[in-house]
Amino acid sequence: MKTDLEIQRDVMEELLWSPLLKSSEIGVAVKNGIVTLSGMVDTYAKKIEAENSTKKVEGVKAVAEDIEVKISALGLRNDTEIAQAVLNALKWHSSVQEDKIKMKVENGWVTLEGSVEWEFQKNAVKNSIENLFGVRGIINNIKIVPTIAATDIGRKISAAFHRSASIDADRIKIEVLGNKVVLKGKVRSFAEKKDAEHAAWLAPGVSRVENNLDIEIGALAAAY
Repeated sequence: MKTDLEIQRDVMEELLWSPLLKSSEIGVAVKNGIVTLSGMVDTYAKKIEAENSTKKVEGVKAVAEDIEVKISALGLRNDTEIAQAVLNALKWHSSVQEDKIKMKVENGWVTLEGSVEWEFQKNAVKNSIENLFGVRGIINNIKIVPTIAATDIGRKISAAFHRSASIDADRIKIEVLGNKVVLKGKVRSFAEKKDAEHAAWLAPGVSRVENNLDIEIGALAAAY
């Protein structure tokens, strides 16, 4: 089992590995496997990249993200310009039904509203605008409209778990409460926990995933 110092070292090395990030911009603190990221970056995309890179590191149980986005003079845009850029991005994204999405921009923060049928569509809207110059943050309030019965949701998620090479499906229990999915059981890493959650979100009609999976890092180490 990794110590906090080992996790901190690995996270810092993972951040260095990303061509988008500069190690001098981001501070890394670790306590009981929980990583806190701090510092200042000039784009929202860098903030997301730092968080995603950290989640890849073995031993990380959770990420507390305190990175501030401060736009450089080169990337400054007023809210009207950002709103127009967002509209253009949504218009040209093949996975986005732009007529179902509403948005507002205030001080560089983009708030998204509307409805879609799939979680990947909700994420696609966010992903299509997070690299735009001037964006300081995104509030994604898009709702997922249920399309199938709860029993079908459970079967589809279970089948996805069994197809996955990274998920031990036999150790995970799936509960479907309406359109909310609750995951319980044991996993071997934070990455497996996130893979299971991601697979659950891909089921049609899922509007919420409660990930209660426990990470058994020590148990895995003992097995070897």
